[in-house]
Amino acid sequence: MALKKRNRVEATFAMSSMTDLVFLLLLFFVMASTMSSPNDIKIKLPTSRSKTVTRPQVAKVSIDNLGNYFVALGKEKPIPVDPESLEGYLSRVQEADSTVYIALHADEDVAYKEVVRVLDIANEHHMKLVVATKK
Repeated sequence: MALKKRNRVEATFAMSSMTDLVFLLLLFFVMASTMSSPNDIKIKLPTSRSKTVTRPQVAKVSIDNLGNYFVALGKEKPIPVDPESLEGYLSRVQEADSTVYIALHADEDVAYKEVVRVLDIANEHHMKLVVATKK
């Protein structure tokens, strides 16, 4: 008597658990990417609670609300300077002492391009720059 086995092994694969896993991973990455945008264009920056200690030798660059530039080294009295000669002044200060920090004091109503001008000068000459804020 020849008995045949009726237990056959199926060669199919159940994809339902795999699609659930892929969907959960996709959902996780979508949620994580939406939470990682830090600024979201709500800007009113110049206040801070943190105190950053800088070295005693600081070159202060101040920009008032009218766009006038003032520079001072250490505790000297600020002197007015035009924007075109600011780069020359800061490069002379850096040549004298390469450990000098630049502290940028900009009024919050100043056009952003004026702040970027000082940032570009500091970046081109590899200077250390600190943006000053109030408490």
